[in-house]
Amino acid sequence: MVPIYTGPSVIQGTGCYAGRDIRKGELIGEYTGERISEDEADKRYEEIEHTYLFQLDDGQVIDAMHDPNPVKYINHSCDPNCEAFEEDGKILIYAMRDITEGEELHYDYSLVADDDDTGLDCSCGAKHCRGTMLGER
Repeated sequence: MVPIYTGPSVIQGTGCYAGRDIRKGELIGEYTGERISEDEADKRYEEIEHTYLFQLDDGQVIDAMHDPNPVKYINHSCDPNCEAFEEDGKILIYAMRDITEGEELHYDYSLVADDDDTGLDCSCGAKHCRGTMLGER
């Protein structure tokens, strides 16, 4: 895994940055945290808009709220430089293209909303921004 660090982001709050040049296809890191059920995630964050949750294919959720791993600060972008893949129950982040040292890391969250998409507006600033962090419909 490559060295990464956090700092202020023009996209949203805190961002995650490349600590060195990263090659296309290189593993950047793993999204880690407590594994909980979707029901538990709903209970914990019912009244909280900003979370660090990542849903797994088996229905479990990784809650990175209290995990010190800086990968949780990778912001959304409609023009991402990283991709998240689930491999053997782990969420791994890979570079989609060459990334230069100091560049902010971001991937497309492609969120799915159950009932309303309030609070899912995108502020990534990409040329072809969808205006939402929701996935393509």
